[in-house]
Amino acid sequence: MEAAANAAMRSGLALWRAAKFMYPIALVVLLWALVAGAGWVRPLFLPSPLAVARQFWPLLADGEVVTPLLVSLYRAFGGLVIALAIGATAGLAMARMRWVRWGVDPLVSFAFPAPKIAFMPIFILWFGIDDVSKILMVAFTCVFPIIVATYHGATAVSKIVVWSAQAMGTSEQALMRRIILPATLPFIFSGVRVTVPVALITAYTAEMVAGGGGLGSALMYAQRFFQTPSVFLYIFLMLLSGVLLDQVMLAARSWLIPWQIEEEA
Repeated sequence: MEAAANAAMRSGLALWRAAKFMYPIALVVLLWALVAGAGWVRPLFLPSPLAVARQFWPLLADGEVVTPLLVSLYRAFGGLVIALAIGATAGLAMARMRWVRWGVDPLVSFAFPAPKIAFMPIFILWFGIDDVSKILMVAFTCVFPIIVATYHGATAVSKIVVWSAQAMGTSEQALMRRIILPATLPFIFSGVRVTVPVALITAYTAEMVAGGGGLGSALMYAQRFFQTPSVFLYIFLMLLSGVLLDQVMLAARSWLIPWQIEEEA
């Protein structure tokens, strides 16, 4: 009986999470269908959801959905991985070494609020219109939030815990590996979760501006020839990719740092 009750509870929770996930998407599609069906906007500018759905299969058969999506995700995640490696390392070093903080903190304070997208022409000029420029642009855009999140997470570790470990002869490497890094992981995940949509936006925008394949480039090509259902399909895929990747990040956090989920519960 208890096993059956637990299984029913897990099924109910899964259905509730699926409903929460689908609710905003269903609401947007419903409002979209109502506006398009009422004829308030010409179909050339706002096709119905059914017309957009019909466009999916021809584009899928022509390889104009999966390939551009994979190219964009590769660029976004390539840049995000670089930003994570640099940002987490810099944030931890700033928290543990004063001279690093003195050298890096002014740079972060200067560059963090700056509109990084303004540097896109420079990246295109230096690295071309292919993958390298877009990956580096994503890394440049995402690295500063990760540095800030990691630094604040590392400095939030209780000094009493750190002093106690040092008093017992724990080396700096062991202290970082066993105490500082595990305590900072929730902050790093929060920073990465914030930067995932930023990485996608940067990759799509770079493709819209410079071309070179990807969903952004495909969207601009469809817009140029007034293929409005294709434009809305690509926009929907961009939105859906961001929502799904956010759910993936939440699942990865619950798997890698389950103690944080227990504390929140």
